[in-house]
Amino acid sequence: MTLGHETTGSGIPATFVHGFTQTRSSWFPVVSRLRGIECTLVDAPGHGGSPDGGRSLWQCADDIAETMPRGALVGYSMGARMALHTALSHPGHVTALVLVSGTPGIEDTAERDTRRASDNTLADRIEDIGVPAFIDEWLSNPMFAGLSDETSMRPQRLTNTSLGLADSLRHAGTGTQDDLWPRLGELTMPVLIVAGADDTKFADIARRMHDAIAGSTLDIMQSAGHTVHLEATEQFAKLLGTWLLTNTR
Repeated sequence: MTLGHETTGSGIPATFVHGFTQTRSSWFPVVSRLRGIECTLVDAPGHGGSPDGGRSLWQCADDIAETMPRGALVGYSMGARMALHTALSHPGHVTALVLVSGTPGIEDTAERDTRRASDNTLADRIEDIGVPAFIDEWLSNPMFAGLSDETSMRPQRLTNTSLGLADSLRHAGTGTQDDLWPRLGELTMPVLIVAGADDTKFADIARRMHDAIAGSTLDIMQSAGHTVHLEATEQFAKLLGTWLLTNTR
């Protein structure tokens, strides 16, 4: 299905997919700093203008491929997982790939099952307490300690629905994700991997992905955490713009 989206700027095509509880507007601070790039901002399934969250990660990949122009694909966190699926299932459509605070999945089956149960419990909680209370709980996670009241974009997150967010977790949460570590070698397009140094878990994952993807570029940004693109926006936008203009074909 075609996802909610909007396009800004002109130049080489790049599509952006946000993280869980965000909307496409979360990319505005970044894309407003880019030049020479036509930016398509997508609402992931279950978020913003794409309210149907009952889509698996592979279905999300099909949705993104249907919505985006052929070109670069940039994803953050949940969006990075979706972008990775898109690049693997539609390699001819994704000419360059940027993974920000992403993961190829949980390798241990028991750990993956535990995470899926946890995601389902969290989905139930969203429906029990509603979006405003859940967003406050979500943003209190130490992972987001680097965000300010302004950069957290809480008002935009509140436009999401309980059902959309809950279904996104149930159908496309990390616990549902296949272990894609063995498939990283299939990526032949240019790949940029970014993580914040303060987010040690995902920085370690980023280093492992870099080792597994031939020719990939790795950038661990200092003084930034999980939401690296909103915590170090100027630095991130400069890195991204230069890399996209050099690597997108």
